[in-house]
Amino acid sequence: MDDDTKTQLEAAAFRRLIHHLQTHTDVQNIDLMILADFCRNCLAKWYAAAAQDQDVEMDYEQAREHIYGMPYKEWQAKYQGEVTPEQLAALENKKKPES
Repeated sequence: MDDDTKTQLEAAAFRRLIHHLQTHTDVQNIDLMILADFCRNCLAKWYAAAAQDQDVEMDYEQAREHIYGMPYKEWQAKYQGEVTPEQLAALENKKKPES
């Protein structure tokens, strides 16, 4: 596979991931962090960093809007639930180094 085709496939898979996360608003960022060690905000940071690497002007808030499909504050108000004590405990347990 040539590099151009590989890049096109990776871009298509990334767009599909973003669409999936935008349509599955019931999946909370903390759940993603607990299960996969990344969330929508992580994707936005990576997206903004990739833009910077390509000398494309984009700040973190612009990247978040791309990832969330709307301004972050709007997404928060519409979809972000309260973090439960169980979620916080699971995230804390994940951060602890194994013995």
